[in-house]
Amino acid sequence: MTSEITWHKSSYSGARGDCVEVSEGRTAHIRATQNRTQAQLSVSSSEWTALLDTLRAN
Repeated sequence: MTSEITWHKSSYSGARGDCVEVSEGRTAHIRATQNRTQAQLSVSSSEWTALLDTLRAN
């Protein structure tokens, strides 16, 4: 399944590679760049948007 997903790296990521990648759509998939083959988190697009809105407000 993850091979069909288009990932992009956070614009806040540093040069060291310790960052987060996300694929946004009806479901948002989130993974650590350093552990791409390990587990990923999947949430609905509304949950992902709510998280981002909360982070931006703080």
